[in-house]
Amino acid sequence: MTDGGTANDYDSFAALYAAQTESNVLNAYYALPAMEALAGDVRGRHVLDAGCGAGALTARLRDRGATVSGFDASAAMVALARERLGDDVDVRVAALGEPLPYDDASFDDAVSSLVLHYLEDWGPALAELRRVLRPGGRLVVAVHHPFADYAHLDPRPDYHATTSWTEEWTFGEQAFPMTFWRRPLHAMTEAFTAAGFRLSVVSEPQPDPAARELFPDDFRDLSTKITFLFFVLEVPGP
Repeated sequence: MTDGGTANDYDSFAALYAAQTESNVLNAYYALPAMEALAGDVRGRHVLDAGCGAGALTARLRDRGATVSGFDASAAMVALARERLGDDVDVRVAALGEPLPYDDASFDDAVSSLVLHYLEDWGPALAELRRVLRPGGRLVVAVHHPFADYAHLDPRPDYHATTSWTEEWTFGEQAFPMTFWRRPLHAMTEAFTAAGFRLSVVSEPQPDPAARELFPDDFRDLSTKITFLFFVLEVPGP
């Protein structure tokens, strides 16, 4: 096994990651359908996928009638998303937490699936997402569940502290370090409201029933244990 080098370097394993998440239970049968369901009726709406990866969620929303745009910090992931979505879809290299290359109030909705937990400070990222959303717009977010982070990671930190941890993801014979930030639930909701969002939905969804026969053990775990936490946030209207 070899050292993957820089933490969170998706460029190093983009194609392998995309191929795995197309069909695994955690992404294809849990996170993606949950995000799609919480996004609701997106027909005719302009939706930004913040941290779009290879474009799996972006494509689902487009297929449901949305006009989609997306960005990701990984150039390799953006290349895969462009292959999937075609040249007529605006997909850019940009990083959540930095100034975004979009005008104010450009989007009706935004989605950000399993991205915010890579950031120590959510403030700049949420401020930019709030800026590019129109009044009445929605932001749908999925993150690591803070209770799962506290209960299962060892050594267990002070629940109320914002702390990082690093784990290794393995593809083939190579290991890649991935660093995440954990924070308490109240810190999440306070960050949302401080950025000007109104909390509309907090969701701990069940997996897609189709996974029951395909992944019986994983389905049982996802149905009975804590994994991810989902939020729907609203931008107050005029």
